[in-house]
Amino acid sequence: MNRKNERPLLGLNRNVFFAGLVSFFMDVSSEMIYPLVPLFLASVLGANKSLIGLIEGIAESVASLLKVFSGWSSDRLGHRKYLMAVGYGVSTLSRPIMGLAGAWQHVLGARIVDRLGKGIRTAPRDAIIAESTETRQLARAFSFHRSMDTMGAVVGPLLALLLLGFFRSDYRKVFWISIVPAVLAVLVIFLFIRETDRPLPSRLFRPRMTLKHFDWKVKFFIGIATLFALGNSSDVFLILRAGQIGIRPAMIPAVYLLFNLVYSLSGVPFGMAADRYGRKRLILIGFVLFALVYAGFARAESNAAVWVLFAVYGLFMGLTEGIQKAFLATIIPADFKATAFGVYATAVGLAMFPASLIGGWLWDRFSPAATFYFGASTAGLSALLFLGLIVVARKSPEVGT
Repeated sequence: MNRKNERPLLGLNRNVFFAGLVSFFMDVSSEMIYPLVPLFLASVLGANKSLIGLIEGIAESVASLLKVFSGWSSDRLGHRKYLMAVGYGVSTLSRPIMGLAGAWQHVLGARIVDRLGKGIRTAPRDAIIAESTETRQLARAFSFHRSMDTMGAVVGPLLALLLLGFFRSDYRKVFWISIVPAVLAVLVIFLFIRETDRPLPSRLFRPRMTLKHFDWKVKFFIGIATLFALGNSSDVFLILRAGQIGIRPAMIPAVYLLFNLVYSLSGVPFGMAADRYGRKRLILIGFVLFALVYAGFARAESNAAVWVLFAVYGLFMGLTEGIQKAFLATIIPADFKATAFGVYATAVGLAMFPASLIGGWLWDRFSPAATFYFGASTAGLSALLFLGLIVVARKSPEVGT
């Protein structure tokens, strides 16, 4: 059966809808934990900022190495669903490790297991979304997925905020309860996600692990995204900066909730606008907006500024996450979608290791402002390079929209 022709849900292909629901449940689980991890490390386990950056950098980078192999394996085997299920299942296993953590090394182990799961699932899931969607609706589909993912990131911190009050700031109990929505995510995959209608690769022609499948446009765009990621250090530094400026620890989940709420609500409208007016324009605006937000975090001195900056940061995420993947889907060969998404995710993810190390080092060696000025500078350079791609695209109409 052609998945693109099945009865839609909310105007979307059923695979896209249920992939969004899976991400919603998993992000409820993840975001019950994520905004608490730097506080748990700093206040309970006594870790410094450089060590926190190291933990995030290692976790993201180790996981990122799997994304390209997972994407390549998905294209080579011709299967998406079960790799996606394995990835979400592995992430679920990290929750008990976090609940039992008694030292920063245990937190590192939990973060690595969680990110390994993400490394396995990301490329096959994105390929399912791309293959289940008409080209004219790609930005809407990917933005819907990101919005559902981020709506989970609204519910997660809200639950964490309520549970922290109920359990009198007992982080571990929140970590244990986060297992429930993660299990629901895995169940939705098995019950509702279907393999896309695509021919299995023959034994004589199976994708090889090589960049030769992709032309200069794909490589150049991935290079830009990687450069940008180099300055986009872990969000734990935004959380730590908020606390440094004066946001009370009990209110950190609320600030992070605001960011995710704006992100979630803006994603689909921005995706629809990108499908109608051009994806490249909105990606460029997103780069510029990020530079302004990070410069703002460098100079912020009041709690009110923190709330505003987190809200605007949510707009940036709505402008870029889903739309960048939609743009990439228009310039990659049909037979190598999962591989391309894997290469993209791996390149960006690997850049997060030095990004987090640099962010922590700049914070400890110079000042918190240095961390954010560095991110603003790399975003500005990325915007200039992407503008160059747009100029070339005007002479080559096939370079996405």
